[in-house]
Amino acid sequence: MILGMTLSTFTLVHVVISLTGIVGILSLLVLAVAIIARFVFHLAAAWRGIYVVSAVVALYLNVFVLVVQLFEKVPALRAMAPTQKEPPFLLAQLVILALFVGLTIIAAKRFRMAPVGAA
Repeated sequence: MILGMTLSTFTLVHVVISLTGIVGILSLLVLAVAIIARFVFHLAAAWRGIYVVSAVVALYLNVFVLVVQLFEKVPALRAMAPTQKEPPFLLAQLVILALFVGLTIIAAKRFRMAPVGAA
């Protein structure tokens, strides 16, 4: 009985904890930081930058999972990278990462403090 419970727990843990599950949990944690920066600290001082970076990182993690899912589910993409260790998959992830790094830099520079007289 104990062995059966251990094996079922072991299997359940491996089903629940996958790469996309871990990235999903990480995305929720990063998004929680963005929500705290927005609603608890009202984007005051450094929290504006923290909000921007954490929101973009959460979005990147979701797009990362999207690319993984696309390479798993779309037959043409799966044929190009069946194990997701081939150059097309790595190139796609690298392009997405570079795009999000650039967007994060632009967003952080453009998301300035509100004027003093604004309500």
